[in-house]
Amino acid sequence: MVQEQAREQRGERASVVIVGTGFSGLGMAIRLKQAGIHDFLVLEKSGGLGGTWRDNTYPGCACDVPSLMYSFSFEQNPAWSRLFAEQHEISDYLRHCADKYRIHEHIRYGTEFTGAEFDEDSATWRISTADGTEYVARALVSGLGALHIPSYPEITGLDSFQGEVFHSAQWNHDYDLTGKRVAVIGTGASAIQFVPRIAEQVERLHLFQRTPPWIQPKPDRAVPERVRRWFRRVPGLQRLARAGVYWLLEARFLAVFSQRLRPWSERLSKQYLRSVVKDPELRAALTPDYAIGCKRILLSSDYYPALNRDNVDLITSGVHEVRERSVVTGDGAEHPVDAIVFGTGFHVTDAFDHLDIVGREGRKLQDAWRDGMEAYLGITVSGFPNLFFLLGPNTGLGHNSVVFMIESQINYVLSCLRPICRDAIDHLDVRQQVQDDFNREIQGKLTGEVWSQGGCRSWYLDENGINRTVWPGGTWRYWLRTRKADPADYEIVARGRR
Repeated sequence: MVQEQAREQRGERASVVIVGTGFSGLGMAIRLKQAGIHDFLVLEKSGGLGGTWRDNTYPGCACDVPSLMYSFSFEQNPAWSRLFAEQHEISDYLRHCADKYRIHEHIRYGTEFTGAEFDEDSATWRISTADGTEYVARALVSGLGALHIPSYPEITGLDSFQGEVFHSAQWNHDYDLTGKRVAVIGTGASAIQFVPRIAEQVERLHLFQRTPPWIQPKPDRAVPERVRRWFRRVPGLQRLARAGVYWLLEARFLAVFSQRLRPWSERLSKQYLRSVVKDPELRAALTPDYAIGCKRILLSSDYYPALNRDNVDLITSGVHEVRERSVVTGDGAEHPVDAIVFGTGFHVTDAFDHLDIVGREGRKLQDAWRDGMEAYLGITVSGFPNLFFLLGPNTGLGHNSVVFMIESQINYVLSCLRPICRDAIDHLDVRQQVQDDFNREIQGKLTGEVWSQGGCRSWYLDENGINRTVWPGGTWRYWLRTRKADPADYEIVARGRR
């Protein structure tokens, strides 16, 4: 008993602990304050807030969702300078939100979340951190997201390389690429943004492509000052414009994921490729051999032109090994390089494997997710009371703004947290049958869709080839299902009646 009391004194107590300060964690914190709930803490591993938009500072980093939709509905930003905001503007926007709603006082910076254990006697979560400090909370909200642990491929000899090596999410701005011979491994969403920027300064760029992405032109341009002025001065105008963008993006879902309309989308993408890349051999290497939508569709108007440059080589023979000063491909060719930059994405379906989260009766989250991660509505997991995930399993998107999904989840979680914070209930735990029924429904919809049957292998799928990432439908359907938690879906224990 004495040891338990001493352990609790090492940290802080709060009704709610939130992990992460990206859109998810910050949005949850703000909505708690708006609901009159101030007894919460936010744990942030870094020295600053922003999550993905703090960490990714590579050249050309920008959003591929229109700025009007990539913001909180309750905190519109009339000052976006471009239709698709760049990293620094999004980062500034998040800091503005934290300042306006006075969230900084709740954040514990430099505090890395490592795990949590549910104490059934006290109905609290005991939360552990990397520095040994423990926190105690009635409820725990994960705002970790999926795009925060860089993924490196296993390549023979990489440790022997004598040049510079870094991931796009950990860009080394102290290393000058000017005049260097650079290998870029990966052609995903990050690479198509930074490749055009660095191609202009390097001596030689060797771009190693495993699978070509489907790319469509990015309709980006500066937002005229008069439009920003109208947004500031005319009440409701920006919200109206935002609604128009929202439904335009929802229509994009039909254009890409409808079997009837998909060939039309593929023709448009191929026509764009033909209009920019005239070399037939290069064009053939850049043409996907799988259905559009199977992998994430990328937006760029400068990636294809960059590959036309004389100092850029597209290499499709695969990376065989790395030597002290070169990269060797599958055909035996050796490419001397001074630096290697990885644009190989993040750990997604295994993003929680490194955490030690223990629920009721000592059940570990890794055991609950042994056959693949799943949650009810992507938010709650049976056996883990008062634990909520934002951007959990099967809530990712390929056509609209994930911020919309985050807000829908926050509203749902808030409907659960209110009675907990008012001491009306002790804890709530989603029923296993409810969770199972939901995931059978979701996987039934996903099995026959392009993500699984489109002829590609993507980060949407786990090691068993099951889609644990994407929501299979329009976001408005998700919004309808998450407006408020249904008590019938949960085992609820009243306060003091365990």
